[in-house]
Amino acid sequence: MRTTSRYRAAARMIAVIGVVSLAAACAGNGGDGGTTGGGDTAGYPEQNITFVVPFSAGGPTDTVTRMIAEPMAAKLSAKIVVQNVEGAGGTVGAGEVARAEPDGYTVLMHHIGMSTAPALYQNLGYQPLESFETVGLVTEVPMTVVARKDFAPATLQDLVTHVKANADKVTLANAGIGAASHLCGLLFQTAAGVKLQEVPYEGTGPALTDLVGGQVDFMCDQTTNTSGQISAGEVKAYAVTTPERVKSLPDLPTTAEAGLPGLEVSVWHGLYVPKGTPQDVVQKLSEALKTALADQKVVDQMAKLGTAPVPAESATPEAHRTKLQEQLGTWAKVIADAGIKAS
Repeated sequence: MRTTSRYRAAARMIAVIGVVSLAAACAGNGGDGGTTGGGDTAGYPEQNITFVVPFSAGGPTDTVTRMIAEPMAAKLSAKIVVQNVEGAGGTVGAGEVARAEPDGYTVLMHHIGMSTAPALYQNLGYQPLESFETVGLVTEVPMTVVARKDFAPATLQDLVTHVKANADKVTLANAGIGAASHLCGLLFQTAAGVKLQEVPYEGTGPALTDLVGGQVDFMCDQTTNTSGQISAGEVKAYAVTTPERVKSLPDLPTTAEAGLPGLEVSVWHGLYVPKGTPQDVVQKLSEALKTALADQKVVDQMAKLGTAPVPAESATPEAHRTKLQEQLGTWAKVIADAGIKAS
């Protein structure tokens, strides 16, 4: 997948943990994800742990995963390998983990898409609350509204006026149905009262590349993917979609400040394991996550990309499950009102 040279440079800050095949890491899988994992777990972990990212390498979720993998591995005294299993808005990788042996050796990193998939996909093959154990939240990444640098509108209000007058000509890029960029774009259209031509890509990396190249007009994307391009002037930035400004982009107004308060969304990430994973294993993973989120290197890396670790009290199975339940209800209504379904 293509990424900009600046984004590659940001990605190189992050320790590369390595990649192994999911099949090898999950040898012997095939048990029922709803059953309780057997065996003595006192010595966990006793082998490599696979972190499955259900999106392409180099994207925002992959970046966040690799940030926390190294300090989590150190805490657990085990090697963590990162496996990208992309496809269908993150549902392919999530489904693989849902069907994996519930022993703590297959862990899923997913974002807000975990809460939107049931409303989007009729034959999902898993249910977020029934098929997984929550481990803990990781971060909430702001979104940004960005455009090609020669796009005419100068402010967010100008953008709204322009797209309303040119709805049949303006192109809105995203990473496909159910992706965070798609959901943010959907909220933009709702808040602005307009229906635009959407251009889906196989990931935000190629979408942002085409935006920088001027092939599409504008898009929503996470600060983990856009901060470098904004700072370098490679894209035009209009606003950040959170109640407060982002420290790494202090001159970028919030959508409320810029006159579009209806556009407010952040992309939260969390770790999951298959349903039935022993609770002591879940707790060990959660404690390792807390350690990683307190690591100064992780804090600094996230800050450079416009985000921050969640507080320790949010990096727990309970807080994560509460967030997931709330978000499932929120997005079910938004998606139903929009009449959107994924194939």
